[in-house]
Amino acid sequence: MKNVLIISSSPRRDGNSEVLCQQFAKGAMDGGNNVNVVYLSAVNMNFCRGCYYCYDNGECIQRDDMNDLNAMIRTADVLVLATPVYFYQISGQLKTFLDRMLPIYYRDYNFHDVYFIATCADTNSDTVDRALQGISGWLECFDKVTLAGIIYGLGVTDVGDILGSEVYDMAYQMGVGV
Repeated sequence: MKNVLIISSSPRRDGNSEVLCQQFAKGAMDGGNNVNVVYLSAVNMNFCRGCYYCYDNGECIQRDDMNDLNAMIRTADVLVLATPVYFYQISGQLKTFLDRMLPIYYRDYNFHDVYFIATCADTNSDTVDRALQGISGWLECFDKVTLAGIIYGLGVTDVGDILGSEVYDMAYQMGVGV
């Protein structure tokens, strides 16, 4: 059994990337894993101040929800990052979350596998590839971490567009396989 932490960064509840998170979670639970899903739209999270307080103290100086989230991240075996793609990039919510993981960078962490889920209105996978470049750069900062799987949901705009698609089923199967 693995501890799977899924981070949904969509500002839109029940949006397409969030639906894929739910499918991944269902698959991971059916696979016998412990799963937690965090919806960043409900998290009180400020921007990183770049003060490096966390370097010496192991936690952020800011007293928002990220200290609790970083504690959850430290015990996760698998981290799933999900985002809608806006202007060829990950959501601002996900970028802020990744920046606020700086205390993890300076301390021990369990996760080795990261999965990336992205959705966009464009039907061209190059759109998501650009967002993936940012995630890949972030992954390079962690020496024990690999990108274990990628799911692209293309050509989806309206809530529910992803339902019943091939990618919808793929998210479930990938979750089972963590």
